[in-house]
Amino acid sequence: MTVDRQLLKGSTATLVLSLLEREAMYGYQIIKEIEALSQGLFAFQEGTLYPILHTLEREGLVVSYWEDRDTGRKRKYYRITAEGIKALAGRRREWQRFRQAVDRITGGEVQPCQS
Repeated sequence: MTVDRQLLKGSTATLVLSLLEREAMYGYQIIKEIEALSQGLFAFQEGTLYPILHTLEREGLVVSYWEDRDTGRKRKYYRITAEGIKALAGRRREWQRFRQAVDRITGGEVQPCQS
């Protein structure tokens, strides 16, 4: 079972930045890690992920580099930048406020709103 794409759409870049904050990753690795950590709830296709990575790169939030593998093939890795870490902190604060407001409206666990 997966979540509605529209619900996930606005959070995808934040999820990607959060993973890249932990370590540099290649695209397929990001897809599999998101799927594993969400216990299958979030399932991305490459056609969804790569445009997001390219946008994050254009915005200076991630950088990419090629790395040789043992098989002789190269793999493109993505790494979060200092600017990306700052942006992620802001996105996390925004997500907290959003989640708290939704919880208050839907009757979920209510926590005080912090500005």
